[in-house]
Amino acid sequence: MLAAPVNPSDINMIQGNYGLLPKLPAVGGNEGIGQVVAVGSSVSRLKPGDWVIPASAGLGTWRTEAVFSEEALIGIPKDIPLQSAATLGVNPCTAYRMLVDFEQLQPGDSVIQNASNSGVGQAVIQIASALRLKTINVVRDRPDIQKLTDRLKNLGADYVLTEEELRIPETKTIFKDVPLPRLALNCVGGKSSTELLRHLAPGGTMVTYGGMAKQPVTASVSLLIFKDLRLRGFWLSQWKKNHSSDEFKELILTLCDLIRQGQLTAPACSEVPLQDYQQALEASVKPFVSSKQILTM
Repeated sequence: MLAAPVNPSDINMIQGNYGLLPKLPAVGGNEGIGQVVAVGSSVSRLKPGDWVIPASAGLGTWRTEAVFSEEALIGIPKDIPLQSAATLGVNPCTAYRMLVDFEQLQPGDSVIQNASNSGVGQAVIQIASALRLKTINVVRDRPDIQKLTDRLKNLGADYVLTEEELRIPETKTIFKDVPLPRLALNCVGGKSSTELLRHLAPGGTMVTYGGMAKQPVTASVSLLIFKDLRLRGFWLSQWKKNHSSDEFKELILTLCDLIRQGQLTAPACSEVPLQDYQQALEASVKPFVSSKQILTM
């Protein structure tokens, strides 16, 4: 293994409240980049020196080395930055599929999302920009809000609002310049998701892929009836079960093209040596930490 991030879903898995739990004892970490050291005599797709990422969750990437079957790994190009490779297999894949699979969006259409500073949120901003979609990005208020706003706008965000700003009537002036969003991406739940629904165009879809507030999604009856809104969920592990490994590989190569073209960068990262994993885990659950913890081997 070369490097592996600490994602919220990794923490959920350790806590035992995730949709996929490995048999114990288990190694943590569902994502990362490794380099092949040796292969068995019947291995045909991979060779020593190749870069590989896990084909599915639950492999356990927080370790220095491992023996895996060929089917458990996907080879990726070596001409992208290491941090991009280490964070390629989960968040950008989730962002891309949500932008493409639920609504047939055209250039100029808009998307609204909460948790816009998360790994998925940052990928949504960049991939949407590459697809020429406008993004309305909601974040929690914090002491350094201007710094965060500038950082997200540098990634390609069109609008950055706090949860409180989203609730005030003046926010509607945004929709003089951009069409009402037909797609909302929810990683929070609770009041935040209710606000996203309020701003959706009639017939629009809200896709929930996380629940950071640990509160249910509350949808008003009138919005469901009179605006005919759709509530959907997305889980990358389920998408992979429904699609072939070739389709996953195609998705990975599409994202690698965006990385090479400078249209998709890794989230802001802090590299932490594997032996200091406790420090990385503690930092990953602190509020308002804008940096993805990456364990380096």
